[in-house]
Amino acid sequence: MGPSPASRWPRNWPLQPIPRERWAEQEPTYRGASPALIESAVKRATARPSGNWFVFAASRQIRADHPFGTHIGGTELVAWRDEDGRVRIGPGACPHLGAPLAQAKVDCGALVCRWHGLRVPGTGGHGWSPLPAHDDGVLVWVRLDELGGERPSDVPVVPERPRTMSTVDAVATVVGVCEPEDIVANRLDPWHGAWFHPYSFARLTVVEAPPGGAAEEDDRFVVDVTFRISKRLGVPVRAEFTCPEPRTVVMRITEGEGEGSVVETHATPLGPGPDGRPRTAVIEATVAGSDRAGFRLASKAAGLLRPAMTWTAARLWRDDLAYAERRYHLRTSGG
Repeated sequence: MGPSPASRWPRNWPLQPIPRERWAEQEPTYRGASPALIESAVKRATARPSGNWFVFAASRQIRADHPFGTHIGGTELVAWRDEDGRVRIGPGACPHLGAPLAQAKVDCGALVCRWHGLRVPGTGGHGWSPLPAHDDGVLVWVRLDELGGERPSDVPVVPERPRTMSTVDAVATVVGVCEPEDIVANRLDPWHGAWFHPYSFARLTVVEAPPGGAAEEDDRFVVDVTFRISKRLGVPVRAEFTCPEPRTVVMRITEGEGEGSVVETHATPLGPGPDGRPRTAVIEATVAGSDRAGFRLASKAAGLLRPAMTWTAARLWRDDLAYAERRYHLRTSGG
């Protein structure tokens, strides 16, 4: 018999064959996924300063022709862009009789309330005051000092993103019945990847985990993993997971195709739902970059790639929310 197709496959190609393996025959990962280790990493992450900044929405969602409304920490907020393209964020209720400003019209850079025509400029007036906002080009952040309760900072802790000129970014948002720390805990358990998401990951090995009482520079998880393109083909990479602030986990590719690309998972507390239980928005930004000539061409078709990237992230989080919601249920019910 001659050599197998896999043995003849060029090892320098980014796309590599994945050996056949039954899901139940994978190497178990529960021994490495120490509950104490994960909880310790979560505690260190949630203790880091945020400057009271919360991710609000994707930058593309904040427009100059229509306001965007949401709740953070139970507070109704509205955002839009003024005539100079600057993001304006403030209370979502009209200061006159409380009409929803998310249903207002944007006219000459100001909101005009549909109930009685009160004009609300982005700089404030009539008892309405804007909140500090920051647009990093991918995400929009808002500073809520009362909710955050920390010493405020001028700008949020924005993760470092690919430095290459060619990038494609996409933002997916899903909502779960849990709190931000449950989202962070999910991301700081990389061991579950190939078991819980076999359609996306294969051959996952955690090669480095932070020791107890880890120093800042050592507080990371390093993973070797293959991202599936199909059942038999995937892209092997090395990636690290870090927490730059209490509600953000960043997965960065450090070796392999797309080196420097990041997936930023941001957890924003929305406040209680109709059942009184907390709701948290997972706002996940994928920023992919590569110096390959082919990627430069692909980046020009970002509008076509973005829906697929968003769908992939949302699919993963539909599963992962079950994990986060289960964790919230267990820790709040004494389970």
